[in-house]
Amino acid sequence: MPRCRKRRIPFFEIFEPRENIMPDEKFNYSFFICKKKQMYKAFCKYLYNSIVFIFLIFIFQNSLFSQVIPGMNRSRYIIPIQMTRQPLVLDGLLNDPAWQSARRVDHFHRVLPMDTGYAKAQTEVMLSHDEKYLYLAVICHDTLPGKRPVESLRRDFSFPKNDNFIVFMDTYNDQTNGFAFGISAAGVQWEGIQANGGFVNLEWDCKWKSAVKSYPDRWVAEFAIPFRSIRYKVGVKEWGINFSRLDLKTAEKSSWAPVPRQFQTANLAFTGTLLWDMPPPDLGLRYSLIPSVIVRYSHDVQEGGSGNYDFGGGLDAKITPSTSMNLDITIHPDYSQVEVDRQVINLDRYELFFPEKRKFFQENSDLFASIGKERLRPFFSRRIGLATPVWAGARLSGQIGKNWRTGIMDMQTGSKDTVPAANFAVAVFQRKVFRRSNISFFMVNKQTTGPSSTEDPFSLRYNRVAGIEYNLASSDSRWTGKFFYHQAFSAGIHHQAFSLAEKLMYDNGKVQATMEHAWVGRNFIAETGYVPRTGFQELTPGIQYKFYPSSSHLANHGPFLKSDMYFSTDFHINDSRTAVGYGLEWLNRSKFKFDLSDNYILLLEDYDPTHTGGVALSSGSDYHWQEAGFSYISDVRRLFNFTLTMIAGGYYNGHRTGFASQFSYRIQPFANLTMDLAFNRIALPAPYSSANLILVGPKLDLTFTDKLFLSTFVQYNNQIDNINVNVRFQWRYAPVSDLYIVYTDNSYPDGFMPKNRALVLKLSYWFH
Repeated sequence: MPRCRKRRIPFFEIFEPRENIMPDEKFNYSFFICKKKQMYKAFCKYLYNSIVFIFLIFIFQNSLFSQVIPGMNRSRYIIPIQMTRQPLVLDGLLNDPAWQSARRVDHFHRVLPMDTGYAKAQTEVMLSHDEKYLYLAVICHDTLPGKRPVESLRRDFSFPKNDNFIVFMDTYNDQTNGFAFGISAAGVQWEGIQANGGFVNLEWDCKWKSAVKSYPDRWVAEFAIPFRSIRYKVGVKEWGINFSRLDLKTAEKSSWAPVPRQFQTANLAFTGTLLWDMPPPDLGLRYSLIPSVIVRYSHDVQEGGSGNYDFGGGLDAKITPSTSMNLDITIHPDYSQVEVDRQVINLDRYELFFPEKRKFFQENSDLFASIGKERLRPFFSRRIGLATPVWAGARLSGQIGKNWRTGIMDMQTGSKDTVPAANFAVAVFQRKVFRRSNISFFMVNKQTTGPSSTEDPFSLRYNRVAGIEYNLASSDSRWTGKFFYHQAFSAGIHHQAFSLAEKLMYDNGKVQATMEHAWVGRNFIAETGYVPRTGFQELTPGIQYKFYPSSSHLANHGPFLKSDMYFSTDFHINDSRTAVGYGLEWLNRSKFKFDLSDNYILLLEDYDPTHTGGVALSSGSDYHWQEAGFSYISDVRRLFNFTLTMIAGGYYNGHRTGFASQFSYRIQPFANLTMDLAFNRIALPAPYSSANLILVGPKLDLTFTDKLFLSTFVQYNNQIDNINVNVRFQWRYAPVSDLYIVYTDNSYPDGFMPKNRALVLKLSYWFH
């Protein structure tokens, strides 16, 4: 029997103390330690070699392919801005004196489908300002006749389905955070907060003014953005800025300062410079109040009895103590106007993820939502108020000094049925390091504040998670990555309550290589997070290559290879999926992809693959199968467009054939009809249950004007034996002030027997 000559505490024992070894196992402990050391060393060697491999790709590719150097854009692309003393009229005519003397920039660079040369459909931009507003004038020239594609008149339009212009502003000069304002060719506004290098969160709203005027050969837009609505550093005379134009008739995306095609034009690493004649004003303390009134009727038919009427109200407040900090307060909030979740056929062994849609939790949420990674989130705001009412909450977020950002949020919920009242708090502090990277420290706390089901009904039960994260972003955005360690704290749990992960990705437009690893202890409990499984290690390597042919139709194509492997904490394989495939993208932005995959699963507990209550596969059994699939996304510029995904092959000890699709037809810009269809035929041998799982979801979205909307959503899902109907009417009768009327109904498909229904009227007004 091999023995370790020198007894050293291996790294894993930090999380699994020696005391956990049972007395009758101690005679074999030396062999146990040696074996785990060998596994851990083998894993570290594999991870190290993978990272070295990616690094070698980086060196090789840098020697072959040119790139846009981000720092150069700030010095080469400069637009000065001068103050105007005369008020500007937003009418799209550009007759104001300020525009006659303003510096005009043009010669926009093509970004997609190729990032070489200048755009065919050129754009001109001018800027000016006074003491209250930042003004933009935009001229978008057309090169092809015909209607300009516009999907709808709804605010925060879908970027790829509308002709549009957007300005991206790096107001903190950190190449990471900022603001975006856009307009469609139909005059619909689009705004959001930028974070993590340039990703835009559209749930942020503010009051700003715009106007659009259309001509046969161009469309003209004017913006007036209030300084009080955005955040920036006081006394600074330079901002990063870039302008983006999407012209769907030419299938062309362009930008003023050039951006490599593998990145979004919102990427703040590639901005030019906005040079102020004087620093933007320090406006001091500002605030807004948004009261709301709610009338609700609800009837739970399954519980019997008559319907209930409920009257209530709430208040939201936005306070800006400085130009770089923001305080949001909510009292008795109501989220009845939020669109229902899109249902899916559930073929997952673990909890499904549904995104947060409540506006209070989404605004300025990048600091909170970016903690952790997909399927390993120590904080997930949807846990707050999901089963209990929210009484009140507050969130403070913004910039502290030159290199620090912070986000602090506290929410108090009430009790309902058997769920006790609780307080939820999260604090994040982020420090910028190097040019675009940062280090974050956070703490998430859930504390029961009312009677609970424990022996002492008034005892305080808690769950906490603290951690440190390093977010890597190279100056040219080619290298990105994340490294973190999280520790959970709960009463009575002292070991295996950690999670750690590393991710490194390289992308130069032709080669994209990724290596990701995660290690989650079996007692890592994050009650305010989304962690569907614990007690595993995960490896996710992947590589993709793209060819860019000289073709009049094809934009790029190339192969890819990706693997996702789950191991037990002592590195025995539990799950794996390895896929190899090929993808193609055409100049009209339509896409096709097919892949072949090999799958293996070792069940850790009993599982019914159909989720229909049939005989379950037994824990400890394992399954190995292969499947093939493809997906296609059509040209979204067309009035009729669609996506289609199909899969066929094995499935545990049987077979599966399935497809999912979405068909869309628009009568622009007033109506958009979509139909979601999904079908899975699962055939398993007796005594296990086979099933035909069907999901049908038609949706009609009507935008009568840019202030009046009606959407109707129906979902039939035979897996959960339910038909859901959701009708939502919205009237934006004043800027960021709305009247909602929402009807929701759930019923059984058999005879349409009702389960429950509700009708809500909500009225809000923004006092600014």
